[in-house]
Amino acid sequence: MEQPIERKSVLVVDDEKNIRLMMARALEATEYEVATAVNGEEALAALGGRRFDVMLLDLNMPGMDGMAVLRRVAREHADVRVVIVTAYGTVERAVEAMRLGAVDFLEKPVTPDQVRVLLREMFDRPALREERAKSYQDYLQLAKRCINERRFEAAFRLIEKAVALDSSKAEAFNLKGVLFELQGDVPAAQKMYRVALQLDPGYRQARANLDHSGTFSASRDRRPED
Repeated sequence: MEQPIERKSVLVVDDEKNIRLMMARALEATEYEVATAVNGEEALAALGGRRFDVMLLDLNMPGMDGMAVLRRVAREHADVRVVIVTAYGTVERAVEAMRLGAVDFLEKPVTPDQVRVLLREMFDRPALREERAKSYQDYLQLAKRCINERRFEAAFRLIEKAVALDSSKAEAFNLKGVLFELQGDVPAAQKMYRVALQLDPGYRQARANLDHSGTFSASRDRRPED
């Protein structure tokens, strides 16, 4: 008799009811068990009561915001993979969240298909081996896994392999920009974001990354008033 397939468990944390319902319905219709939380305190209580494989975490919530929740999760529930959900224009906080251990991020508005695709790719990453990688997306998924593990040199090498297969796509250049930014090299990051936008002028994620990196660079270099 075949053993039933264990369903992955997901905790959706967002103060917007419509987003919680959308994500829950989208995931429950496939292979996931889903619980929801309306704020950070409720999310931490849920994590204390049972194990979750993934948490989809909104950054901007009243009370305990997503960054505070992420710091607690990193200390107390390190086995939970956290995907940040962020509004357009606040991607800089998502990059900071990745420094704290978040494995990926989604930019609002989010569609059900985007959520399902990201989770499927994320769960496939541990099983994917470099010697079996064949496609552009294979190498990008491996690069993301290396970024999550803080193996930045390996991530750069895998991104270059993706680019060698197809240099016309923007995603690899945008990811390379994020990787440079995680290492504090803002000029190099901006260069990669611009390349991504040249390839795909409508690529919102690269546009948001470039906009916020320029703001960050200006604020870092600004001298305090006398």
